[in-house]
Amino acid sequence: MLILAIESSCDDTAGAVVSAPDQVLSNIISSQFKIHAPFGGIVPELASRAHIEAIRPLVEQALARAEVGLDDIDLVAATQGPGLVGSLLVGFTFAKALALVKDLPCVGVDHMAGHLLSALLLDDPPSFPYTALVVSGGNTSLFCVKGHTEFSLMGRTRDDAAGEAFDKVAKLLALGYPGGPAVSASAHKGDPAAFAFPRAWLDKDSLDFSFSGLKTSVVNTVHQFKQREEPVPVADICASFEQAVIEVLVAKTVAAARRNGHRSVVLGGGVACNRQLRRQLLQQCQDNNIRLFVPDPVFCTDNAAMIALAGYYRYKQGKLLLPDDDAYSRSPLN
Repeated sequence: MLILAIESSCDDTAGAVVSAPDQVLSNIISSQFKIHAPFGGIVPELASRAHIEAIRPLVEQALARAEVGLDDIDLVAATQGPGLVGSLLVGFTFAKALALVKDLPCVGVDHMAGHLLSALLLDDPPSFPYTALVVSGGNTSLFCVKGHTEFSLMGRTRDDAAGEAFDKVAKLLALGYPGGPAVSASAHKGDPAAFAFPRAWLDKDSLDFSFSGLKTSVVNTVHQFKQREEPVPVADICASFEQAVIEVLVAKTVAAARRNGHRSVVLGGGVACNRQLRRQLLQQCQDNNIRLFVPDPVFCTDNAAMIALAGYYRYKQGKLLLPDDDAYSRSPLN
C-alpha cells in the first residue's frame, strides 16, 4: 500500500510517500523560515498563505521523488490537528479534495500521534509499550504508548511549551528566530551553573511541566543587568536557562518510565534535536537501565512521513474521513 501524506499544522509544508507501514520513499519539507524570521515568530496569516502557494508543487515533488504517480496511491493521510487552524485547513482540505477526485480513502491524523510513533521509522525501532516525551514549540507532553493507536497522557505543560520558552528567551536576547537552535548555540559557550533559575517540579509526583516562571526569571535577570547598565551575559543566561529546562524534562521522563515499568523511552518533537537534551536523557536512561530511542532529526521536526505512518494504522481501524469532517486546533490526546 502506497500512502501520500500531507502535514501543514504550523509553518512547514510537508509531503511524503510511504510504502506501508514504514518504508519512506520520499519526505519533502518546505520551510517558511525566511518569511517569519523578520517578525521573531510565526505570523499565522502569512503561514497559511505560504502553505497555499507551496502545497501543490510540494505534493508533486514528493510523488516525483518517490517515482510514483497519483494513480499509484492507495491512501491519502493528512494532519487534522492540533495546530494553527488556517495552516491546517490548507493541507487537510487539499488532501480531502484530492482523495475525493481520485476516489481514494482518506484519514485524518493527530499531529501528536505522528510524533509518538516517529521512532518506528528507525532501523531498530522500539517495541510496545514505551514512554514518550513530545517536546516542541507547541507541545510538551508525556505519554504511555501501548500500541499504534493506544496513547495515554501522563503529563503535559500547564503553560508554555518548552520550545515556546526557548523562542521567547531568544527574542528577549535578540538571538533571532527560530529560538531553539540560537539559544543552544549560545549556551554552548556559557556556564549552566551561572544563574540559579527555578525548576518547576510542581506537586509531589506530578508529571506536568511549567516553564512560565522560568521564563519570567530570565526576563527579570536580563532587566536587572540593563537597569545597572551592565553587559548582559547572554551565553551564561542561555546555558543556565537551557539546563533548567532540560533538568526537569529528563527527570520527569525517567520518572514516568519507571512508573510505567517501561524499559524504553522515545523522544520526539522539534526540541528533540537539542544535543544537551539528548545527551542528558541518554545518560539518565542508561543509569536506570532504560533504552532511549530518538528519531533522525528530519523525523523529529514536523514532517509528513510520521503522518503517513500514523495514518496507516488509523486506516486499518477503519477510521476514514467524511467529507464534512473539519480540522481542530487542540489535540484530544491532550
